Amino acid sequence: MTSTKYLTANVDGFKIFYREAGPADAPTLLLLHGFPSAGHMFRDLIPLLADRFHIVAPDLPGFGQSDMPGRDKFTYTFDNIAGVIERFTEVIDLKRFALYVFDYGAPTGFRLAMRHPERIAGIISQNGNAYEEGLSDGWNPIRAYWQDPSKENRDALRAFLAPEATHWQYTHGVSNEAMVSPDGRSLDDFYLARPGAAEVQLDLFGDYKSNVALYPAFQSYFRTHRPPFLAVWGKNDPFFLPPGAEAFKRDIPDADVRFFDTGHFALETHAVEIAAAICDFMSR
Repeated sequence: MTSTKYLTANVDGFKIFYREAGPADAPTLLLLHGFPSAGHMFRDLIPLLADRFHIVAPDLPGFGQSDMPGRDKFTYTFDNIAGVIERFTEVIDLKRFALYVFDYGAPTGFRLAMRHPERIAGIISQNGNAYEEGLSDGWNPIRAYWQDPSKENRDALRAFLAPEATHWQYTHGVSNEAMVSPDGRSLDDFYLARPGAAEVQLDLFGDYKSNVALYPAFQSYFRTHRPPFLAVWGKNDPFFLPPGAEAFKRDIPDADVRFFDTGHFALETHAVEIAAAICDFMSR
């Protein structure tokens, strides 16, 4: 058995909470979560990997147990989130690591990879997109806000923050909903209900357009550096479509792309299978 430690790092005055497990001298995996979750989304995956890898799973700024300063003190953009996580890796002395990126973790992690390609041992993308063909029509209300950041369009996105929306994200595309624990989504709802959290999340919905604008730069990084790459994709994801996973092979021809019969939060139902794929990938 391996144990998980629950720690905090002081990143230039910013408290970042993180989970850590596995031998410190083993290959490191940096796990980056997505919306609307936190590092707890890896609770089933970490024990399956910690016997052979050094696992670090931070909560992104504004998420989970990490600091969520007011919007007058911190501007919630993906550039700024990536900057804090970049400094976090330096503060806890991660020299070289593989990235596991999911949802928001993808544009965060891909920024880190572009800035410091020498630190990246490989990339595992679980429904973490970098191609326009991977974006479904489910993004249309958010696209409308990108084009016209009016109060009306911003308020229309508040429905994405409701418990019903979280439940749908966790269960859509899952063949057996009884396989999805309510614990994860209930914790996400708790974090979303904190004072100020809704405005933070709406700011990030608006700034997601910066990630799409960076897709060509991400793709150039893939072509130039050819990091070892594994895509493990819930094929029934209503937001990030299978063509987005397949597109990685355009820029990294030897990328390993695997689909699983599940939805957006693939680890809720397929943690064992995804852990096996990671172990196979990392061994190569």
